[in-house]
Amino acid sequence: MKVLRLKEVMRLTGLARSTVYDYIAKKQFPKPIILGQRAVGWLEHEIQDWINERIAARDA
Repeated sequence: MKVLRLKEVMRLTGLARSTVYDYIAKKQFPKPIILGQRAVGWLEHEIQDWINERIAARDA
């Protein structure tokens, strides 16, 4: 299991920081996990699942 930081999530998804947090607020993106007082991360497999869902929706 790998934890991704925001820069890597942005690189993989092509989303801006503000868009990531907007989607989280709208419950349209995986919630981050708290790593410390000022650090969060996302599970790599949840981000990959989210990307695969976008691909499936496009192909449907």
